[in-house]
Amino acid sequence: MNFGPHTSEADSFALMDRALELGVNFFDTANVYGWKLGEGWTEQIIGRWFAQGGGRRDKVVLATKVYGRMGDWPNQSRLSAVHIKRACEDSLRRLKTDWIDVYQMHHVDRETPWEEIWQAMEQLAREGKVVYVGSSNFAGWHLAQAQEVARSRHFLGLVSEQSLYNLNERTIELEVIPACEAYGIGLIPWSPLGRGLLAGVLQSVDSGRRADEDLKKEVAQSRLKLEAYEGLCARIGESPATVALAWLLHQRAVTSPIIGPRTMEQLEGAMKALSLSLGSDILKRLDELFPGPGGTAPESYAW
Repeated sequence: MNFGPHTSEADSFALMDRALELGVNFFDTANVYGWKLGEGWTEQIIGRWFAQGGGRRDKVVLATKVYGRMGDWPNQSRLSAVHIKRACEDSLRRLKTDWIDVYQMHHVDRETPWEEIWQAMEQLAREGKVVYVGSSNFAGWHLAQAQEVARSRHFLGLVSEQSLYNLNERTIELEVIPACEAYGIGLIPWSPLGRGLLAGVLQSVDSGRRADEDLKKEVAQSRLKLEAYEGLCARIGESPATVALAWLLHQRAVTSPIIGPRTMEQLEGAMKALSLSLGSDILKRLDELFPGPGGTAPESYAW
């Protein structure tokens, strides 16, 4: 998401090359990233990186998304069959590839019937343009509804759900995670560092995205909790960002957190989470500092 608006094309290329060297093979983007209406700026950067050759495309499990507004006309957003078809073809062109490995619905569309959505996705799969279908920002019941309609059509349905999930945002533990587990859907947390809140924000609140006014308000409201969190990280000798990412990797159903490095330093730093094992005492303390909803529904709120 940072490629283009925050990270130059040359630096983006270097980050992706280094990611492959580190064994990172899942690249996630979206047609709206770059935030220039209809341009797909970030997808274009990735496409030009693929075009350099060297087996780059074959090494990558490529995911992009459809739903966001790509123009001002009615079928240039959301999940109508017309938009899904056109958006997929546009993404393929920008990405300079013949296929998308995981084509994700960026948000649920309450106005389009599942029969229409699945018909469009099935056609793309038959044409070889899409291998798997995923979702993002779905509620647990949306996942169930999608899978049951797909089953009735003898279609694989969803293989992944990309949800907001981090130490400070744990709502999906109520029903999304149980639904993912029940249907065998991989969970891909986005915003694993809470927009910087969990990345040592008390040390650098005035730099980069951490200078955002909303984030500053959240920091002010959560200062005592953040002081305790950053103190805990200091005591175990790990950065707050590394601990936050490692915590996600310890959670059930999580396949892979989505990281959004702007710099090489951020990419290299994120890799440290892969080798950090958090003991039961640390995990317990993190739960005390950032209490979740208390478990899955309905036990979390009923007898």
